[in-house]
Amino acid sequence: QVTCIEVVEAYVERIKEVNPLINAVVKDRFEEALQEAQQVDKLLSEGPGDDYLEEKFPLLGVPITVKEAFSLMPNTSGLVNRRNVIATSDATVVSRLKQAGAIPLGVTNCSELCMWYESSNRVYGRTNNPYDLQRIVGGSSGGEGGVLAAACSVIGVGSDIGGSIRMPAFFNGVFGHKPTTGVVPNDGQFPNAHGARTSFLCTGPMCRYAEDLEPVLRVMAGPGVSKLKLNEKVSLEKIKFHCMDHDGGSVFVSPVDKEILQAQKKVVEHIESDLGVRVQHVSIHKMKYSFQIWSAMMSSKDSNGEEAQRFTDLLGDHGKPVWPLWELMKWLVGMSSHTFPAIALGLTEKLMKLNHSGNAKLVSMGKSLQEEMEALLGQDGVLLYPSHPTIAPKHHSPICMPFNFAYTGEQLWLLWGAAPRRPVTQCPLGLGSEGLPLGIQLVAAAYNDHLTLAVARYLEKAFGGWVLPGKV
Repeated sequence: QVTCIEVVEAYVERIKEVNPLINAVVKDRFEEALQEAQQVDKLLSEGPGDDYLEEKFPLLGVPITVKEAFSLMPNTSGLVNRRNVIATSDATVVSRLKQAGAIPLGVTNCSELCMWYESSNRVYGRTNNPYDLQRIVGGSSGGEGGVLAAACSVIGVGSDIGGSIRMPAFFNGVFGHKPTTGVVPNDGQFPNAHGARTSFLCTGPMCRYAEDLEPVLRVMAGPGVSKLKLNEKVSLEKIKFHCMDHDGGSVFVSPVDKEILQAQKKVVEHIESDLGVRVQHVSIHKMKYSFQIWSAMMSSKDSNGEEAQRFTDLLGDHGKPVWPLWELMKWLVGMSSHTFPAIALGLTEKLMKLNHSGNAKLVSMGKSLQEEMEALLGQDGVLLYPSHPTIAPKHHSPICMPFNFAYTGEQLWLLWGAAPRRPVTQCPLGLGSEGLPLGIQLVAAAYNDHLTLAVARYLEKAFGGWVLPGKV
């Protein structure tokens, strides 16, 4: 009914309209995108046949945006030292999406080195939540969350090592999927994972509509897509649903907001009444130590004995490692080129290295937790769990509660050693009393991505999914 050039023009105009407010797109490629849209229209006019086009170009003419950490245009990941770095080739997933016909409109903001849950840095500044400009978009794929929520893009390319897809999807009321690890390639992003972190990092899709997650995931996964069982039909009535309301009361993490708990309760009630199944409420004691376990695992060696790359080395970007205490002193007088969260993470990293015996105990506890979770989920289970203890916080407030990301960072979603990590789909559940998005995480065992995606589509129909900012 419309031409590709009309579609791309509409999205370009939308970005121009709202980006001065939210600062999500940090570098555009509008001219190139419009040229590519003209080529799509020319291809369609030549009439090779819809079946042929659908098979060869499943995302033909679809406007997308890409997290700036992926190679496409500038590739700084918010690091001042890299402000002049321009990608000379595309990241693997970006290349696959372009080959499938997608048209990138630009790249979006992230936190410094993708290791904080507010998307703000010294290169591009701060991104604002389209539902409330005084609130954060999350991180590190926060630009993607904001640009999708504001209806500036159809598909977003994000990455997740401790919630970097799921938190922005939650705070911005869109869908995000962290796939089973080892299927979608992470090549072509900075920083990439080393040591034990290679088993944590995931690349995945973010979308406004649940039905878009699967076709995008198929393209991203490429030849490995068969491992994810996306062709298997899902009978929701046969899924064993489990539910946890909170982590058990960690002293480092805020209590879960009543409104988030109420939204999760409504999900449970709907599933039980509509599907005629019983949702089992579970409580896992070790969950309250999840942040400590996650931190210990992130700094541990991998199965080959390789050390995780130090964050202070990454901050130096192939130069001298950054001395975080000195950077803190410079930051206090406004002279540091790094954000305070990045400096604080560098300090925390050094403290973690000093506690060898404590880290070993936490890693052992993590192994026990994995076994408990494996027994719980099996091959037909889906766990409902809060995405974050609070709705989208106001700017800077994450500094006061830095460990609240534990609800997405925790070992709950992970398996031991080099085994694949579990898929998690972030699902929006409408808006709360303050007009801010609510949501829930859906977790399944490794390679059962088809289960969480099916439940996300089901909950979208029941609870409405994405809501245009300003609509209510």
